Amino acid sequence: MPKSTLAAASHANAVPAGALSEAHAISALAALAQPTRLAIFRLLVKHEPVGITAGVIAETIGAPHNTLSSHLAILVRAGLLRSSREGRTIIYRSDVEGMRSVIAFLVNDCCDGHPELCNLVAEDAVACCAPKAKSAKKAAKRKS
Repeated sequence: MPKSTLAAASHANAVPAGALSEAHAISALAALAQPTRLAIFRLLVKHEPVGITAGVIAETIGAPHNTLSSHLAILVRAGLLRSSREGRTIIYRSDVEGMRSVIAFLVNDCCDGHPELCNLVAEDAVACCAPKAKSAKKAAKRKS
């Protein structure tokens, strides 16, 4: 692999709007190709959209605190996690749109340019990541 491609993949930032570049896809896939980072990402997907703190992540997956921050930083740079500060606490969340971009990049050329024909994503997976519709009762309460 050319040296410039490796540099771009290892220092990729958040996923750009529109089509995912090859360097970003490589960065995301490389980030997930490590057992601890894959466990972190899967844990955060389960806690979407609320997210959890680094301490809870470390305790749940059994990662030492001194290496956890490196793993989190790699996932953030790869566009797979987001973090936000709430007071003195940092909350980590999976970046569902970032993962969707990676999946779209992988299946873009599937089935002669018709990735919907490949049926690679289970309907349950799509439904779990879709934004939840506000209930009519909640909307009515807010108006009154």
